Amino acid sequence: MAKQHYLIVTAAGHGSRMGSKVPKQFLLLDGKAILQRTIERFMEADPSLRVITVLPSESIVSWKEYCQEKNFSCPQTLVKGGITRFHSVRNALSRVPSGVIVAVHDGVRPLLSAGMISSMFEAAENTEALVPVVPSVDTLKAVRKVTGEDGVNRLQGIPDRKIDRSEVFGAQTPQLFLSDVLKKAYNQPYDTSFTDDASVVEAAGVPVDYFPGERFNIKITTPEDLYIAEAVMKMQEDLRRESHR
Repeated sequence: MAKQHYLIVTAAGHGSRMGSKVPKQFLLLDGKAILQRTIERFMEADPSLRVITVLPSESIVSWKEYCQEKNFSCPQTLVKGGITRFHSVRNALSRVPSGVIVAVHDGVRPLLSAGMISSMFEAAENTEALVPVVPSVDTLKAVRKVTGEDGVNRLQGIPDRKIDRSEVFGAQTPQLFLSDVLKKAYNQPYDTSFTDDASVVEAAGVPVDYFPGERFNIKITTPEDLYIAEAVMKMQEDLRRESHR
């Protein structure tokens, strides 16, 4: 029997790189908040999904008002974010029961396909941790930032450091885990090396399995990303129309 599915949507950031007074997760993407589009994609894949949305404490009331105004009726448990993403996820895990599969996803990644979500939940039935990755398409250089005697920061190549592009992949979300595994891992003290949920689990000694990600599953963090997302959404909609002709 398949396990119950939970989703933790991390949307507690303030989006300073977006340069907007409105946190990026609440910016509109073709008429809907990015966060709404993200949650809707998961609900399309699994309507029975239990959703836990992590928000800045000052945005909880306004998000409730937005959902009511837009008639966005997805049941959600709202949780206050912490001082880091690690602490936000740990707060949300207190609302996740044992014996389920929990996905942790960035609230500003609305472009992944429902098919990818469904396939990942299916694959997660047979592993403790599952992370989507995409191969690197650029030539990679090892460099470091150095400060010269003039006080100017420059990038300097690291001699004899070679990187095999075929072995380098970028990690995405959603990252899926057995809830007991993830909850135990998040009992560790916070460390600056915890850049995603997989790094937390790996530090607890749990091996991670990988899954093919999607090139357009981008994280919207800058104004340029928003323009790209609008173009991708239009392309996806055109493809859907073509497939139904």
